[in-house]
Amino acid sequence: MFIRRELERMAEEREHAIIGINLLNEIVICSPLAAKLLELSVEEIIGKDLWQILPDDSLPNIRDSQTVEFNRFNRVGSKMFIASRVPYQDDQGRVIGAVAFLQDMTEFDELRAKVNSLQEVRILLSAIIDSTQDAISVVDEKGLGLLINPAYTRLTGLNANEVIGKPPTVDIAEGESMHIQVLKTHLPVKGVFMKVGPKRKEVIVNVAPIIVSGQLRGTVGVLHDISEIHKLSEELERAKRLIRHLEAKYTFSDIIGQSDVIKAAIEQAGRAAVTPATVLLRGESGTGKELFAHAIHRSSERQKGQFIRVNCSALAEGLLESELFGYVEGAFTGAKRGGKAGLFEEANGGTIFLDEIGEISLNLQAKLLRVLQEREIVKVGDNRSFNIDVRIIAATNANLEAALRAGKFREDLYYRLNVIPIIIPPLRQRRDDIPLLVHHLIGSFNQDYGRCVEKVSDEALQILMGYHWPGNVRELENILGRAIINMRIGETVVELQHLPVLAFPNVNYSEMGLVNSMPTSLTMEDGGFEGLQRQWERAILIVTLQRNGGNKTKAAQELKMSIRNFYYKLERHALI
Repeated sequence: MFIRRELERMAEEREHAIIGINLLNEIVICSPLAAKLLELSVEEIIGKDLWQILPDDSLPNIRDSQTVEFNRFNRVGSKMFIASRVPYQDDQGRVIGAVAFLQDMTEFDELRAKVNSLQEVRILLSAIIDSTQDAISVVDEKGLGLLINPAYTRLTGLNANEVIGKPPTVDIAEGESMHIQVLKTHLPVKGVFMKVGPKRKEVIVNVAPIIVSGQLRGTVGVLHDISEIHKLSEELERAKRLIRHLEAKYTFSDIIGQSDVIKAAIEQAGRAAVTPATVLLRGESGTGKELFAHAIHRSSERQKGQFIRVNCSALAEGLLESELFGYVEGAFTGAKRGGKAGLFEEANGGTIFLDEIGEISLNLQAKLLRVLQEREIVKVGDNRSFNIDVRIIAATNANLEAALRAGKFREDLYYRLNVIPIIIPPLRQRRDDIPLLVHHLIGSFNQDYGRCVEKVSDEALQILMGYHWPGNVRELENILGRAIINMRIGETVVELQHLPVLAFPNVNYSEMGLVNSMPTSLTMEDGGFEGLQRQWERAILIVTLQRNGGNKTKAAQELKMSIRNFYYKLERHALI
């Protein structure tokens, strides 16, 4: 409990707003600060009855009951106070009055208003950052990711978990981190070209330092997407011509996979790349033959030359011949004045990729053989030959040996093309690569669709791992893209119910009431009747699980088996 002379000393210090009464309710203690809050002078307050200054104040009750009161709100006129009240004693320890410590709430109201204003500014700033179409990336003074906006995720394919708290190089596919440079120099940079994200998106970057009270607190970068212009140019080119004429853009590092079979194919292609020999890429549709062709060109001595892709099945024979070899003026009705250079001529010093080579006619095969043997071409409508220096990479998913036996493919051309055959394995032979491919494709789809998908659930991944993939990586891309489109905005995990129904290789299930129709062929990869039986059983489990959205109890009920037996089957086929 306070003693009166201590309170009087505190009042003189002018740091406290104090007002105290004696046993007669007369105000005997008043600090200048308290008088200022009450908008009176000390002389106008001392000696007055308490309730004249503070009507109905509870100080007398505090004195008489010898209790303490903390942080009570009181209004005097238009002012609001917080008051704490305690009794006080004389030197002999007798209670002789009570004192109130006042604090003006006007300051708190002002602070509250400032806080509310700052909160509104923060919300507005956050909304502005999130709604801007330019990608924004902020790092702290140590260079660790601090903030990104949705546009950044759409552009790079990277979500907050992959960026926040990580080094600023995590999003860079080509180029140096401008965040690091600005942190070192404290100077802004503008108009820096680089490639970001798993799809190597082309951007122009501006980065500026964040200075707060003279201290460097981090940097902010703005990424402007310039790839849309390139995309529109490519679409226009495709519309004008049914073939694509472009620079090789992929390397062997862009081929996703760690399985032995894909690593062996990459190693063989790498050895072939450093030679001038003709390469024949063989594999099923969707295995990535064009990706290998790009990578071989990029790893060869011709990497600075043109890389021209020709889809031999896209054009009629006459049009394909004129596109490949060119023509002279007057060669046919509608021929351009002055003639036209062919794609072999344009690819001189570089590489030409002949996709679907098994689809060309016998007549065109003979002319292609001349190119391979003599390294020269003859334009349509001309009898003169021109020497060319072109490396040929051919690709096919056709059975050329069967075409040879049927007389649909020239034997001499076959041996000229088949100098270095590279077999690209189907996806079903490298299922261990599916998780890597899925992770890569999710980043690409995030970028394309403006989503923030993080992963595929374990159950959905098991379905993908168990599927036979007749369409290979292209089908995986299609299935995963459709699954992400099926997801609601805000969902971040691809679940089993998001996947479209997959047609597993199996017998007809209509009699069992499982599905209306299924492919009737079973593969013999596992060998014999027991292998076929395992495929059949595994496919039934997967299809039933998939149709029931991953609910094991419902799946077991549909198959009319106990849940214990159902779990045993799942474990046997590594589905849990």
